[in-house]
Amino acid sequence: MTDREFDGKVIVVTGSSRGIGKGLATYLGRLGASVVCAARTVEKDAGEFPGTIHETVDAIRAAGGKAVAIRCDIGVPADIDALVAGTVEEFGRLDVLVNNAMTPTNAPLDTSTVEMWDDSMRVNVRSLYLFTQAVTGVMQRNGGGSIINISSGAAAHEVSALMPPGYVIYSVAKAALERFSSAAAPELRPLGININALRPGAVRTEHTTEEFGADFDWSGWAEPEDVGPPVAYLARQINTDFTGKVLDVSGFGTAWGT
Repeated sequence: MTDREFDGKVIVVTGSSRGIGKGLATYLGRLGASVVCAARTVEKDAGEFPGTIHETVDAIRAAGGKAVAIRCDIGVPADIDALVAGTVEEFGRLDVLVNNAMTPTNAPLDTSTVEMWDDSMRVNVRSLYLFTQAVTGVMQRNGGGSIINISSGAAAHEVSALMPPGYVIYSVAKAALERFSSAAAPELRPLGININALRPGAVRTEHTTEEFGADFDWSGWAEPEDVGPPVAYLARQINTDFTGKVLDVSGFGTAWGT
């Protein structure tokens, strides 16, 4: 492992305009990867959280890395196909996919709607199926690849101050993400493709800051780039037997990885 261990590798990070996705994209860019930053946000919007994929690309390039921005709504199949095609056109290959983009639906059962349910499943679950189908052929031609699905402790839905009642839709979606990862692994392994799910723990992002407030006690919380080393470890798992796992970031360097 070197400071530029991902030289020659192409990594797509979805949801990379802000939060964990931006942290991962900039971290992997510093390790030499050519990073494709994908998200819906391409222009600043006063009604949205700050950050665009172009700003993430600028940050990677300012640090001496390689990156391009490709707009993608992961709920739209044509956008996913265009992202994969654009990546190959730009860099000639695709080695690692980090499925980070999601929608954190927060609504109690009695006030939630079927539209909320359908949108969550479209973005958080169906996109995994579509992305995996879209990248499999490209990765196989390169000799293998790695798919990393960013999950959440919400998948276990152990009620706590950080996961109060009201997240049933989001919890079900993340549980499905984890099951998809473990179920797809045996089919992808013979192709040299690894697929794993990672629970990143409590991370301070624009979204969590809005949810809990700027005056919240953030001690013990990670910053987005802190998730970088575990994701880099999983990105190295190409054509290995380390696949089909659901991992908690708290075990990195102890129960798994170094």
